[in-house]
Amino acid sequence: MSLADQLLQYLITGVSVGMVYGLVGLGITIIFNATGIINFAQGEFVMLGGMIAVALTAARLPLAAAVILAVAAVTMVALVTERLAIRPLRGASVIPLIIATIGVSLILQGGAKLVWGPEAVRLPAFSGEQPIRIGGGGIDPQRLWVMGLAALSVAAVQLFFKYTLAGKAMRACAINRAAARLVGISIDRMVRLSFAMSAALAALGGVVLTPVALMQCSQGTHYTLTGFLAAVLGGLGSGLGAVLGGILLGIVESLSAGFISSGYSKAIALAVALVVLWWRPEGLVRRRQA
Repeated sequence: MSLADQLLQYLITGVSVGMVYGLVGLGITIIFNATGIINFAQGEFVMLGGMIAVALTAARLPLAAAVILAVAAVTMVALVTERLAIRPLRGASVIPLIIATIGVSLILQGGAKLVWGPEAVRLPAFSGEQPIRIGGGGIDPQRLWVMGLAALSVAAVQLFFKYTLAGKAMRACAINRAAARLVGISIDRMVRLSFAMSAALAALGGVVLTPVALMQCSQGTHYTLTGFLAAVLGGLGSGLGAVLGGILLGIVESLSAGFISSGYSKAIALAVALVVLWWRPEGLVRRRQA
C-alpha cells in the first residue's frame, strides 16, 4: 500500500472518530449554553447508546429498530438525569452542578458494568463489512455511515437553532437567561430540551461507531474528556467550533497511531490541542476579545 493510500485511510478514520468527538462536544456545548455547566456525564450517553443497541440486536430486534430505540432510551435517561440530579440544585453555584454530573457519570458507568459486564461488545455493521476499494487500500463502509449521519445531525442542529421557535428560545437563553425569562421563555423547558438533544446526539454517535470501534462500559470517560477538549478547542459555547475541534483531534489521533504509535496517539492529540489553545486561547472559531 502506498503512502498516499495509507494517508487517505488514516484521514477517513480520523474524521469518522473525530465526528463522534464533535457530536459529544456539540452536546456539551448545548447544555453549557442552556445552563452554564459542563455535563461530565456526556460520554456515558455515548457508551449507553452503543451498549443498549448491542443488547437490543442480541434480543433479535432489527438493526434499524435497535438504533432508534437505543437513542430514545438514552434520551429518557438524560431527562431523568436532569430531573433528579440537576433540577433539585437549581439556583446553586456551578461547582455543585458539575459535581452532580460527575456523580451521574459514575452511577451510569457502574450500572452499565452490572448489567453488561466489563467486556467489549460490537454491533453489526449497517451495510456489510466488505471494504470499498480506493486505490491500493480499502475503506470500511461503516466509516461512511459515521461521517454521513454525524454530518446530517450537525446540519439538523444548526437548522433547528436558526429556524425553529424552540431553537431561537434556546439561543435566547444562552445569550441572556434573565431577559429570556422576562419575555416568557420557560428556562426549565429549555434545560430539559438541551439535555434531550445532547443525549440523542451522543447516543447516535455511540451507535454508529460501535460497529468499527468496540464499546465497553469504561469508555464513557474517554469520550467525555475528548468531547470537552473538542468543545474548548473550538471555542466553548460554539457548536460549529466543537465539531471542528473534534475532527481535528480525531485526525491527529489517527495519524499519530498510524505513523508513530497508538500508545502515544492521545498524548500527541492533547499536545497539539494545547499548542492550538496557546495560539488561540479563545478557540478556533471565536473572535479574539480584549
